[in-house]
Amino acid sequence: MSALFSPFVLRSLTLRNRVGVSPMCQYSSDNGYATDWHLVHLGAFATGGAGLVITEAMAVTPEGRISPQDLGIWDDGHIPMLRRITEFCRAQGAVMGIQLAHAGRKASTRRPWEQPSGTVRTDEGGWDNVMAPSAVPFSPSYPQPHALSLNGIAHVIASFRAAAIRALEAGFQVAELHAAHGYLLHEFLSPLANQRTDEYGGAFDNRVRFLLEVTDAVRAVWPTELPMLVRISASDWADGGWDIEDSVRLSMLLKARGVDLIDCSSGGLAAHQQITIGPGYQVPFARRIREAAGIPTAAVGLITDARQAEQIVADGSADIVLLARELLRNPRWPLAAAHTLGATITWPPQYERARAR
Repeated sequence: MSALFSPFVLRSLTLRNRVGVSPMCQYSSDNGYATDWHLVHLGAFATGGAGLVITEAMAVTPEGRISPQDLGIWDDGHIPMLRRITEFCRAQGAVMGIQLAHAGRKASTRRPWEQPSGTVRTDEGGWDNVMAPSAVPFSPSYPQPHALSLNGIAHVIASFRAAAIRALEAGFQVAELHAAHGYLLHEFLSPLANQRTDEYGGAFDNRVRFLLEVTDAVRAVWPTELPMLVRISASDWADGGWDIEDSVRLSMLLKARGVDLIDCSSGGLAAHQQITIGPGYQVPFARRIREAAGIPTAAVGLITDARQAEQIVADGSADIVLLARELLRNPRWPLAAAHTLGATITWPPQYERARAR
C-alpha cells in the first residue's frame, strides 16, 4: 500500500492521492486574463493524475502582479476562462486550488527569460505604484516601493477577500494565500523587509498582523466545508531574517484561524540569501512545522523521484508533496510514479492503452 497514493482528506474534499502541482508562474496572460496556454498547462497535470492542481500566483490587484504578463483575479471578467479551466480539471478527477497573491516590492518586473532583468518601466507596460511594508527595494535593479499606508493595507485586505469570492465563482475548491518568496505578505513577516514602527511592524505579533487579517478576511467568505492553505517561506536563509521557529509560531496562529495546511517553501526575500540546495532540501521545514504546530504540511523543493516522494509521506515528514519543475518535464509523473511504487491509479481512458503492464 503506497502512502503517496493513498487518499488525503481536507475538510469536505478527498484528494485522490498526495501528489500536488506547486504554483508555477507562466507569465503568459494578457491583462490578467487566462488563455488557452493555461488550460493546456493545468489540464495536462489533471489528466496526468495529480490529486491537487494549484494555479500560479493570481494577483488580487493589477499592481500586485510580478510582471505585466501575470494572471489576475481582480476583475469579474477574469472568471469565465478560469471556470473553463477548473471545470475541465475537475472532470479529470483533480481538486483545483488557486493561489491568491500580491507581489509587493517585487512587482512590475520582467519575466525570467527577458533581459535585462529587473524593473519594467511605465513606458514598457510597468507601473510606479509598487507597494511594500517599507520603502526598501528588493535590490538596486528592482523598483523603489512605496510604504503602504493604513488605508492601503485595508484596501489590499479587501482585495484578497474580493478575489476569494471570484475564485469560488470560478469553481476553485482550495484557496492558498501566497505568503512566501519575498512577496507582499512575506515582506510584512520578515524584519529584513518590514521596518515599520506602527502596529504592523517591530515585534513578531505586529509583523504577522497583516497576514492574519488577510487570512481572517478570506476565511470569512471561503465556505466552511472548503480548505484553505498558506504558503510560507519557512526561512529567509539570511541572518536576522524570518526563521523556522518564527514559522512554527505563525503556523499555530494560522491553524487557530481555520487554515488547514501549511505549504512549506523558503527563501526569496533577501537578495543576499545563502541557500544550501539539494534533493528535498526544504522537507525538514515541513516536518518541523507538522510536528511542532500540529498542522498538516506540504513539502516542496527538488522532489523528483517516486521513492523519494513516497518516503516523505510514509515517514511523516509531510502529508502531501508538491512538485514543480519535475512536472514541467513530465506532466504525467503521477501515472509513472504509481507504476514504480506498485500503486493503483486511474488512467484517462484515452491513455489507457499506454499503461505499462
